[in-house]
Amino acid sequence: MSGPTDIGSGLVQREAKKAAVWLGMAGLMALVVLLAQPLLVIFGGIVFAAMIDGGQRLLARVLPAPRPLRIVIVLLGAVGFLVWLVIFGGNQIAQQAAQLPAIIQSQSQQLFNLAHRHGLFVEQFDVSKVAEQLIGGVGPVTRALGGIVGGFTTAFLIVILGIYFVLEPDIYQRGLAWLLPVDIRESWHGTAHRMGRSLRMLLFGRLVGMASEGIATWLLLWYQNVPMAALLGLLTGLLAFLPNIGAPISGVLMILVGFSGGTNMGLYCIAVYLVVQTVDGNIVVPMIAKKAADLAPALVLGAQLIFGVMFGILGLILADPLVAMLKIALEKQAERNHRQRATPPEED
Repeated sequence: MSGPTDIGSGLVQREAKKAAVWLGMAGLMALVVLLAQPLLVIFGGIVFAAMIDGGQRLLARVLPAPRPLRIVIVLLGAVGFLVWLVIFGGNQIAQQAAQLPAIIQSQSQQLFNLAHRHGLFVEQFDVSKVAEQLIGGVGPVTRALGGIVGGFTTAFLIVILGIYFVLEPDIYQRGLAWLLPVDIRESWHGTAHRMGRSLRMLLFGRLVGMASEGIATWLLLWYQNVPMAALLGLLTGLLAFLPNIGAPISGVLMILVGFSGGTNMGLYCIAVYLVVQTVDGNIVVPMIAKKAADLAPALVLGAQLIFGVMFGILGLILADPLVAMLKIALEKQAERNHRQRATPPEED
């Protein structure tokens, strides 16, 4: 005997199932938006795991040790570098960092005064007032570059997740495949393998670019006794992780500090910036990063702006790897659809 909730019409049943699917998709999208920040932290852990895995793979070429031991060596090397940076360079860099805002403000004021004398601005500019107006007028952008409070907690979670992921990656890959339909699980494993390789190459290119830009900038500025050479080299290296955005920011800081020491020093800093960015943009990045992901610069920049405004500095950092992973997933799905269309249907 039929119950009160049974639907006898086949048409109504089909339409009800379609409505349930659409409602489920809408609920899933709302859940993703609600949990976007935690999901981004989890993806950050995946990115960190890819960096560790790439390091231990490189180490395996010269050290035939067990994989867990190579992972420990890579982690200890990273910790050792941070300790060295704090102990040997922390005092000098901290002193330079304290002087940097005053130099930037002074040089910016001189730049505005020069523009005023040449008739580019009607009124005389006050840098402090301009800064106050900028802070009040571009709230979303400042939020994209903010988020310092709580940053250590987020970084700690990313590191812990990354260590868990890199120690036993197969468990998480099989677990995620188990949630997928049976007929696409094999394709998922291929997609995950390609994603992992592309992510490792992309991050390797970023790290090489960061190291090359930071060290080259520091040495070239130190050679001409440019003030704050160590700090500018460190900032250039760190900002190199953000393609399209980091380089102009570090370049402006470098040039402003350079002109504080005179016109010749300022012109030299411009030359250093152009040389370093030209070498990195035409040699390092094309050889590694573009071969790994082949991302359009405008697409990366747009993703950085969107994710930066939506999720802060974490979204700004992870926009590039996330776009690369989405691109690979779409390419694999397109290949799967092409194979299905090319395969003739089986006859009964």
